Amino acid sequence: MLTYTRETRIEWGDCDPAGIVFYPRYFALFDSCTTALFSKALGMTKHQFTRHYGIQGYPMVDTRARFFKPTKYGDDVVIETKVAEFRRSSFDIQHRLTLDGALCVECFDTRVWVERDPVNPEKMKAKPVPRDVIAKFAGP
Repeated sequence: MLTYTRETRIEWGDCDPAGIVFYPRYFALFDSCTTALFSKALGMTKHQFTRHYGIQGYPMVDTRARFFKPTKYGDDVVIETKVAEFRRSSFDIQHRLTLDGALCVECFDTRVWVERDPVNPEKMKAKPVPRDVIAKFAGP
């Protein structure tokens, strides 16, 4: 399965007064990695692929994380993001953040491929993930 890897340095703005990463910042990092993973797989920016596939996006409907080791300002970390499983209209994403090879945070998201509801455009509704999208994540 296709994996997106991002090397990044923990910035001052990611940290709480104790100098360790404030946990919501991990979720922001992981969200940007999900977008980068889809852009890599589909060869388009998020703006381009949402228009191409006629979707509003892929909102998160569930998330959970396990925190093993804190990271702090100046740490150089590696984030690996991949789709763990595709279903009809939803999929699971796995993120692993490591520091010097040690697992610090592991996060699991469930997201849903959605379009505007044609009956009520103020709402969204699930739409099947296209087969060609799923195929692009299988890799070579």
